[in-house]
Amino acid sequence: MKKFTQMLMEMIRCRSYVFGFLVLVHSRQYFTNAADDTRPNFVLMMVDDLGIGDIGCYGNNTIRTPNIDGLAADGVKLTQHIAAAPLCTPSRTAFMTGRYALRSGLGSTGRVQVILFLGGSGGLPPNETTFAKRLQQQGYYTGIVGKWHLGVNCESRNDHCHHPNNHGFDFFYGLPFTNFNDCKPDEGSDVLVDLQQTLWQMSALVSLGFLTLLLVRAVGLLEVSVRLLVFLAVLAVLCFMVWYVPFKLLRMWNCIIMRNEQVVEQPINLQTLNARLMREAEKFVERHRDRPFLLFLSFAHVHTPLFVSEGFAGKSKHGLYGDNVEEVDWMVGRMVQTIERFGLSDKTMMYFTSDHGGYIEDSDARSQKGGWNGIYRGGKAMGGWEGGIRVPGIFRWPGRLPVGQEVTEPTSLMDVYPTLVKLAGGELPQDRIVDGHDLMPLLEGRTDRSQHEFMFHYCGMYLNAARWHPPDSDSVFKVHFFTPNFSPPGAVGCYDTKICQCYGEFVTFHNPPLMFDLSGDPSESRPLSAETEPRYAEVLQRVELAVKGHRKTLMPAENQLTWANILWKPWLQPCCGTFPFCLCSESDSTSTNTARRI
Repeated sequence: MKKFTQMLMEMIRCRSYVFGFLVLVHSRQYFTNAADDTRPNFVLMMVDDLGIGDIGCYGNNTIRTPNIDGLAADGVKLTQHIAAAPLCTPSRTAFMTGRYALRSGLGSTGRVQVILFLGGSGGLPPNETTFAKRLQQQGYYTGIVGKWHLGVNCESRNDHCHHPNNHGFDFFYGLPFTNFNDCKPDEGSDVLVDLQQTLWQMSALVSLGFLTLLLVRAVGLLEVSVRLLVFLAVLAVLCFMVWYVPFKLLRMWNCIIMRNEQVVEQPINLQTLNARLMREAEKFVERHRDRPFLLFLSFAHVHTPLFVSEGFAGKSKHGLYGDNVEEVDWMVGRMVQTIERFGLSDKTMMYFTSDHGGYIEDSDARSQKGGWNGIYRGGKAMGGWEGGIRVPGIFRWPGRLPVGQEVTEPTSLMDVYPTLVKLAGGELPQDRIVDGHDLMPLLEGRTDRSQHEFMFHYCGMYLNAARWHPPDSDSVFKVHFFTPNFSPPGAVGCYDTKICQCYGEFVTFHNPPLMFDLSGDPSESRPLSAETEPRYAEVLQRVELAVKGHRKTLMPAENQLTWANILWKPWLQPCCGTFPFCLCSESDSTSTNTARRI
């Protein structure tokens, strides 16, 4: 027995030595790989509602953007960089997935084209695969700082099915919704204003009826049953609550800050927001500088309502809007300095863009709230007009990308997905269509032709326009199947409704389609015809065939922007306390919940 025990102990000892040896080998391999890892880091910077004409290197001479201009001077500038949609939610969906938004169910069939309530159930479906998830699978640390606007919950307050942490981001700090007028006191409201007015009028009318009958009964003019009075009183209270709770408390419900899945500020303090976003972005880089990382810095600027940090107010020549753009430029400069401070410049690809064009309905000489889209027609929420979808696109990667180069070929925000995944050593998903293409051959000058022979432009769920870049020509033909009706008549935007719609009486269908050659007419001011364009019939035929082929690739997806998914549901509302008592400031928060993997 003693001999058997000694033999057993010897075997355990040997196995321990072997296990220890394997752990040592694995550890050395881990640290060696960490030191020798040549995969790049990624810093993606996206501004909200920035017009392409707001940047110096794209033609602006009234707003100072030296840091963004410096990115272009040190890297590659794209001049025909296209968003897949002219509004936040669908554009960001396409950016994140490399796929047209309607493939994810985030193309609208009605008036609501973006997520309106943080307590709604719509959002980026859990079965979608973002570039962050692909990079996470390759061992990258992934983080998003700033705006999300792709939903939070599906069925309960804590399921976080649409949340960034469930879409491949190890770390999230920022706005799960967006910045909008309700977030700033005395700025008015953005959300379903006509519905708010209707509900308020109903509430007032029922209340007036109740008070009138109560007075009539009190003075004895008419016999009014107590049951009727009680019914009207209850109805008046219900009408008031249906109006007041979801709409008048929007600042409380939508304007919040989350750190990962925890609400740390509700409602948001805009005055200190940019400083906090900048601090979190810098800390993320510092924490993960020794391993490959992806940081998506998604600015709250320059979406209205405009707000500006101390030190930037009144500094630009373009009022409050210019102050906002110049603050964004300063933040871009801080990110460049952070990357350089840690010696990461040569192994970090930096990218700068906007989610879509500037909001010209808010741009006027008096208020100076909105952006400028340069020479391009239209703007935010105007279907396929260039002003709403042509955005800045700048890549910087010292030692890898050429300096001061310009790419005039058609490219897309959706191209960022395959570009990042390939550089990270990953593979694109094989179970779905990815509409973007790897940009590196263009950026490095290994090819002078874009892989986008055709691009399709959507207004909500509806195919609004398409462009064709013939392989044998430098022309870029664009056809519009319908265009939004500007209002009032003669205007250059939808000033009456604030947001252009995509259906019914709000649009004009064109038969034959409107056609332009963007290579010679980027402002889309001179429609082509069979008399002025020799390839007119060919263009229409080729585009028609391409549209038919594209539509065959579309698979049914649950619509995330239906009224049932959009409207506020109290049981889904993120809250920092016990619902409905949601009130906290970050300075009071004791949250220590940081990155999942540090």
